Amino acid sequence: SSSSLRYGKTTQAVRNGSIGKVPRAETWSPCHLEKTHPELFWYGIHGVESLFTVMGTGCESVKRGATRDGRIEVAGTWRGGRVGIYREDPKGYGGIAKGEKGESPVGAYEGYHPLVAEVVKFFQTGVAPVSPEETIELFAFMEADDESKRHGGAEVKIVDMLKRASATR
Repeated sequence: SSSSLRYGKTTQAVRNGSIGKVPRAETWSPCHLEKTHPELFWYGIHGVESLFTVMGTGCESVKRGATRDGRIEVAGTWRGGRVGIYREDPKGYGGIAKGEKGESPVGAYEGYHPLVAEVVKFFQTGVAPVSPEETIELFAFMEADDESKRHGGAEVKIVDMLKRASATR
């Protein structure tokens, strides 16, 4: 997991509790497509990283939809009914997290310095800055989005994507 958006100041503040528990977050980013990658895996991952940074693990299902102007919209449902939405936005990166104590912008691009600092720390300590569980669930979210798209926007369970990945080992 390596998007620099994960390490933005407001995104990290929300992750660390600045607005309390987050029942809803919406993030957006460009989603340029690359024919060798599933849709979100190329550029969409940046907005998805921001979403997972503030929502954490616990996503149970994903549904692919579209915005009114036909852009990608992915809705995830987390344990306890929490909702996280990723939207394609060719104009830039951002988001809003709605917490128990207020709202905060998230997902802004603030350069690569915060990411590089985390990479250096990782090489020094051997401790990954993002848990394997969160990284795997983030990728399962993106794979579930692709599966949902293939099935006309049907809800796809994250656990099914994880089982499928385990079966291919």
